[in-house]
Amino acid sequence: MSIAEKIKVLIVDDQVTSRLLLSDALTQLGFKQITAAGDGEQGMKIMAQQPHHLVISDFNMPKMDGLGLLQAVRSNPTTKKAAFIILTAQGDRALVQKAAQLGANNVLAKPFTIEKMKAAIEAVFGALK
Repeated sequence: MSIAEKIKVLIVDDQVTSRLLLSDALTQLGFKQITAAGDGEQGMKIMAQQPHHLVISDFNMPKMDGLGLLQAVRSNPTTKKAAFIILTAQGDRALVQKAAQLGANNVLAKPFTIEKMKAAIEAVFGALK
């Protein structure tokens, strides 16, 4: 069993198309345990019920944005060790700095390629094979 198959991933994005693209890319990389949420509040409810190893979250969402979710994940003892990758538009340096200060493990710029997603995940977990 590969590392990817063991990692539970939570995708948090308010755009259905983005969630589908992320899920498809993760599946192509060998991930099998993928859950999706439409906003940060729903994502945190899922994390509180069943912690995941990796959260990939969009920044701009209703109810609770990606930084709010990152803060909630990091402040909860049962979820604080989860890896967190935040999705952002190209060149948003202020957001990247704030995400790093709050404990994000990595940032993935949109639009992304499967190779860039793989590199962002491997920077956190090591080689996926």
